[in-house]
Formats: sequence, structure tokens, C-alpha cells
Amino acid sequence: MARKWVQLSAGRAGQLDPVVVNGAGFTLYRFDKDTADPSKSNCSGECATTWPPYLVARGGKVFLDGIDKSAIGFIERDGAFQVTLGGWPVYLFNKDTKSGDTNGQGVGGTWFGVKPDGEKAGDGQAGADSGSDAGADAGSDPGPKASPASSATFFQGPNFADPSQGVAGPGCRNVRFSGSLQAGGALKIWDGANCTGNVRIVNGNVQDLSGIGFGTVKSVRFLG
Repeated sequence: MARKWVQLSAGRAGQLDPVVVNGAGFTLYRFDKDTADPSKSNCSGECATTWPPYLVARGGKVFLDGIDKSAIGFIERDGAFQVTLGGWPVYLFNKDTKSGDTNGQGVGGTWFGVKPDGEKAGDGQAGADSGSDAGADAGSDPGPKASPASSATFFQGPNFADPSQGVAGPGCRNVRFSGSLQAGGALKIWDGANCTGNVRIVNGNVQDLSGIGFGTVKSVRFLG
């Protein structure tokens, strides 16, 4: 399914470190029978059912955490765009049932977790630098480094449904609602109060926080 925005993060899953995971913490994979130059997917039909292409809707946004924006690309697919890393199309695996699973690693000798630079995870090669947070528009060149937000509005439900709560920086602020948020730049969100627990960087509006694996947001910190 193509989403209006997705997130890719350099992280760890199982024994794979580094490996790229999506906003919900699920491992992303590459397929040896695809090609990176030019970027082309050779997984369709039943293959694509088992290995769902990682899609972003036309005009959508890709947010990056620890991945160089120069590594990101797109190929048109099913009326949307499949994300590529280092030219390699990336996929999820339908037998990964929870964040951190790596059940697709090594399947058929052709499927491997993907590193931030598009190389195979688990082969001992160094990954890309993990110090940047940036964004990319689907179907266009990756965008510039995100500017920090100074305030945000959190809504009780998805699609910016009232009631809402406005919060502003600097520093950490606790919030009451976690359905969706509006912000004019990048900020950090936590699933615990007082900026504790799991954390994620988001940039701009998020129509449905549960869609990025953050169904509960308890606090936020402004980066400026």
C-alpha cells in the first residue's frame, strides 16, 4: 500500500547492524535479481505479495533518519513510487510480524536486509554515515535538510480531528493527544512522558501517527 509519507531509518534488527527499517521498525530488504543501474524491480505477482514493495504515494514524502539523502531514489510502480536505496528497490517481508524481525534475511540466497547505502546487510561491510536527518519528495530529487519546528499542534484523532492541543518550544513538552500533528518543520516525539521511551524524528504534518508506529505520543522536543 502506498502511503502519503514514509520514514526510513538506519538502525539495528536482529543481528543486522546497520540495516534500514521503516517507521514502524520493520526491516527493509533488497533482491539480488533486481538491478540498481538502472533501478529495476524483478519482483512482481506472487513475489510482490510475499515481498511487498515499499511504496510512497505520488507527491508524498520520505523522511530519513541516519541515511544520506543522495542514496534515495524512486521508480514508478502501481501508480505510486517504490523507494530505492543506492539504486536498489526495497521491500518488506510478509513473514516479519513484529518490529525487529529479520526472517527475510538470506531467503533463497537472494534476499538481504539493506544497508543505508544500498549494500547488503550482514556482510560485514561498513554502512553509510548515520548522522543526517533529511527529507525527500517522491518523484523528485531529495529535499534539503529539514528546518526545526518551533511549535506544533497535536490532534486527538487522525486527519487532524479536534480536539487539539498547541505546544511550543524550547525544550521538552508533554502532550495529551496523539492522533495526528501539524508542524512547520522537524521535531522529536516520544512515547513516554518527559521525553523518555522510544523516540522518532518527524518533519511537518503527520496525518496519522499510528501509521508510523507511534500510536501513542506523550511528549515532544523542539530541535531549534
